[in-house]
Amino acid sequence: MQLATRLDRISEPQTILMAKLGRELRAQGIQVTDLSLGEPDFKTPQHIIDAATVAMDQGYTKYPPIAGFPELRQAIAAKLKRDNNLDYLPEETMVSTGAKQVLANTILCLLNPGDEAIIPTPFWVTYASLVSLAEAKSVFIPCGINDHFKLTPERLEAAITERSRMFIFSSPCNPTGAVYTKEELAALAQVFVKYPDIIIVSDEIYEYINYNGRHESIAQFPELRDRVVVVNGFAKGFAMTGWRLGYMAAPAELIKACDKFQSQFTSGANSIAQRAAITALTADLTPTMDMVQAFEERKEYFIPALQSIDGLKLSQPDGAFYAFPDISSYFGKSDGETVIRNADDMAMYLLHKGHVIGVSGAAFGDDNCIRFSFAASMEVLQQGVEKIRAALARLH
Repeated sequence: MQLATRLDRISEPQTILMAKLGRELRAQGIQVTDLSLGEPDFKTPQHIIDAATVAMDQGYTKYPPIAGFPELRQAIAAKLKRDNNLDYLPEETMVSTGAKQVLANTILCLLNPGDEAIIPTPFWVTYASLVSLAEAKSVFIPCGINDHFKLTPERLEAAITERSRMFIFSSPCNPTGAVYTKEELAALAQVFVKYPDIIIVSDEIYEYINYNGRHESIAQFPELRDRVVVVNGFAKGFAMTGWRLGYMAAPAELIKACDKFQSQFTSGANSIAQRAAITALTADLTPTMDMVQAFEERKEYFIPALQSIDGLKLSQPDGAFYAFPDISSYFGKSDGETVIRNADDMAMYLLHKGHVIGVSGAAFGDDNCIRFSFAASMEVLQQGVEKIRAALARLH
């Protein structure tokens, strides 16, 4: 069988690979501590589950509209006004099978072969793969730990060329937890004003998991409003990862294009999940805020605990639920069997020798770091820290 060459432009996400390797070790009877998962360890709130049950009883089991139920699109528009002070009409929103499909729709509807998409690194692994599928080019701007993993206006402008057509970023960021302030976004906006051909894709899936207060969206600046695609969803803020539901807000012209595109891939997103999502957006957010408080309590343990390990350098995450320590001080060291040359080596060493699962920073565009998730119980986090400490102590 001859497979399509487009498969050569993408690879299996490291997050999925590490989870697979962890399962293999568990099958051998080894106790593995998993700090790789990018999903809340909480059950979906009961009122959302109940809404899904009611929807099934009411007969919402048929094909939904491709762009989403009108009531959900209205709820999304109302949410954007309530939480972000953004004015979008329901027809300027669209629902898809997860935020990943929102990104796929957007990128494949906007980029042509040879176009350039600017991506500050570290970045979520899927961005570059989707750009490659569009036969466009990713232009990476490294933003290291000394920059708190955030892009400056000067570095942004230096990366722009006549082929620049898109800018993709997340705030709060996966994998770093970096959160852009209103002032920082305003400074980037002033650069974008000078380059009207660039569409800004703002991934805000971790919006509610913000430890600094109110979330700020780059869509708030009127001069950029018709060039921003807001990407969001239900997985992180409502512990609905398995429900596979995301949404976008964008100019109506792009919404119509994505509707057409999605009609040939998946059609409308799951009807039951959509009805439950209406309740998620319109009901009391207390369960979400309780979950965020739990994440913050874990962060207040996990980050200082990692900082207490010699050789790890950390930037304080202001959102999401990840630690992204710089582990480059261990490069060249060995336990007598394994030599650590890069982040991939470190991830495999911690897996096979420490029995802790993290994800190599190389997957996210930063080979000096490794990602650990603190979306796990305090007991699991404590166990993970001690395993990491013991494994790293064997490196000389």
